Amino acid sequence: MSSLNREPLVSLDALAEGALAEVEAVLDGDAESLVVYRQGMAVRAWLNVCPHAGRRLDWAPGQFLKSREGHLVCAAHGAAFELEGGQCVSGPCRGDALRPVAVEVRDGQVWLA
Repeated sequence: MSSLNREPLVSLDALAEGALAEVEAVLDGDAESLVVYRQGMAVRAWLNVCPHAGRRLDWAPGQFLKSREGHLVCAAHGAAFELEGGQCVSGPCRGDALRPVAVEVRDGQVWLA
């Protein structure tokens, strides 16, 4: 995927430890919604699309469900995704994974890599 973004996606300070947030980015010429997750100084990102039915993962824009086990849960069908690599660990797309988007932290900002 190529990026047309000349601005950071989000400030690292704006993401609480263990938080999930939604940001917008332009990838391959298309505006996309991304899920970003902070763990310490590391940030991971995926397209905000469940592989089961192609619907957004959030139940309202930028509002995500997290299970007691710490998994991201699809609001539409309950699929649960671990936050290390985005693998679906339960639900209708078990064994599938979220589509990763490469990001990096530079100077306290999260950028597309």
